[in-house]
This record gives sequence, C-alpha cells and structure tokens, in this order.
Amino acid sequence: MYSKDAENYYVVDAHIALWDARPENLRNIHGKQFIDCFYDYHRNLSPESETWPYEEYLYQGGERLMRDIFELGYADHAIFQPALLGEFYNNGFGQTEEAWALTQQHPDKLTYNHCFDPRFGETGLEQLREDAARFGLKGVKLYTAEWQGESRGYKLTDPWAYKYLEAAQELGIKNIHVHKGPTIRPLDRDAFDVADIDHVATDFTDLNFIVEHCGLPRLEDFCWIATQEPNVYAGLAVAMPFIHTRPRYFAQIIGELLYWIGEDRILFSSDYALWTPKWLVEAFVDFQIPQDMSEYAPLTTAQKKKVLGLNAARLYDLDVPTELRLPEADEPETGPREPAAADLAGTAS
Repeated sequence: MYSKDAENYYVVDAHIALWDARPENLRNIHGKQFIDCFYDYHRNLSPESETWPYEEYLYQGGERLMRDIFELGYADHAIFQPALLGEFYNNGFGQTEEAWALTQQHPDKLTYNHCFDPRFGETGLEQLREDAARFGLKGVKLYTAEWQGESRGYKLTDPWAYKYLEAAQELGIKNIHVHKGPTIRPLDRDAFDVADIDHVATDFTDLNFIVEHCGLPRLEDFCWIATQEPNVYAGLAVAMPFIHTRPRYFAQIIGELLYWIGEDRILFSSDYALWTPKWLVEAFVDFQIPQDMSEYAPLTTAQKKKVLGLNAARLYDLDVPTELRLPEADEPETGPREPAAADLAGTAS
C-alpha cells in the first residue's frame, strides 16, 4: 500500500518478470542484443538514482525481487508475465521454476502467468492444458514477435492461435496479455502490430485482452480499436517511465487512454526489472496533466487508484481490503457500453 496526503492506494504491479540474461544462459548473440536493448531502455528512461549496474541487471533473483516490489515498491500484489525466448536463451528468458516457486511461497502477493506459442501445434496445446492445471492459470503472456526456427513471429488471427485461444477460454484462462509495444532488438517491429487484437477481441468476448505497452508507438491505432472493444485493456508497462523523461508525452498517453477507453481499463505496470515500482508509483500519484494541455481533463485521485491497482485486482479476483476500495458510486459499470451512452462531445442534430 502507498499512502500520500491522507489517501491510501492499493497497488498491483501487473507486469513483472524474473529473468536470467547472464552469459552462461545466452544461446547466441541475439540473447545479448535483447538484454542490451532492455538495459538501454532502463538507463535512458530512469532517474539516475534508480539506474542499476549492467551486471546486476542481467539477473536479480527472488530475494531482490521481493524487496524491490514489496518492501520498497509499495505493491500489494504483482503478476508475473514471462517471455520464453527459447531461441535466444538456453533455459529461456523468464525463469519458470524459480518464479513459480516464489509464487508458491507468497501466494498472497504473487500471481504466476505462463506463456504459450501456437506454433508448437498439438504438442503445445497439450502443454497448455498441463500448465493450466499445474499453475492454476488465470492469464498468459504472449510475445507475437518471438522467433521460432525460421519463423520471426505470428499473428493472433493465425488458425493455430485461434485453437489456443479457444483452449484458454475452455480452461478459464481469461486474461490474455499481449506484448504490443516497442520492438526489442533483434525482434521485428511489425510482428508487434496491434491490428490482430481487433479481430480476436471481437471473436472472443469472454476473454480480456490486455495490450501491454498500450500499443506504443501505435497509440492511436490501439485507442481506435480499444474504444470499440470493451474487453481490450491498456497495460502501462514502458509507458510509465516517460513520466520522468518526457512528462508531456506521458500526459498525452494517459490523456488519450482516459479519453478513449476510460479509467476502468488501464493497468499500472513497472515492467520489473526494466524499472522498479517505487519511483513510478510515487511519480504517478504526484502527476498531473499540465494546465496548457487543456484537451485532457485533470487526473482525479479515484482514477489514479483504479489505474494503480483496483482495475487489475478486478481482473484477477484479488481481495482488496474494504478500506482501500472506492465508494460504490465510483466502481466501474459492467457489461458492454450502450450506444446511447457513447461519450461524443460536440455532436450536432
């Protein structure tokens, strides 16, 4: 919990990872390119006081993660969103067994989401069923630009991807987190395009599609899709640190998201260990849209509480203490929007 000016905030860090990019886990040069790109994001977008030495950045371990996220970082709960990247790392990038063991030790604090890749066909489908039973999955994290053999990505609209989404639906895996954001060397930018979200969100209305990184740098494309699809959410991973280096750009991002999709479908994420949640939570609670950006409404405390944790808590059925909930009048409406309720300013008869 974070407290400021007599307000208490329930915090869910909805996108964290426990990775291993140490030299002994590198399968080829692409593994080093990947982590080096991460590190460039980290040191270029972080306050100097929050920048880690490169060697520490390669691997954090569970003890440091618990300290950074919970003891120092104000989080009440956090959700693992792992990436496989088996073409780049001998034992994968996200450390499944270590992260799962940590989740079992701290089930009140951690949720483990796993990943799938539809290019594994029937074998992967069976693995998904086993993983759902073993981990009690409520969500998965998909990397549509991940390499596999000669393939350098897939689309959610591919036939096999549909079979996996159908299986997820049957298994009760409701939260589909999809990396649709900035490219990471050596992955291909176009494989992260947001267009396929539009198609699957329409066809799988029982699933929630959390678009990680809110489509950046395709924010406008994302907003036009998400405003029409009530089961599409915006994850703020990677967007958050711009609050430090480019506050007006961050104001544009959060302002556009609030205008198009509203306060109930935006999720805070530190993207640990790219960044740590402590300074991001502090900065967001203090943040306000500049007055001269008058096309955007000021951020309210209730909106900040929803973004920082209450929205993710709703998706993952987390038990928020009564004193940290919003008054009933501020709770989100359920179900799809009615056309008559569309927020269309300046319409003329």
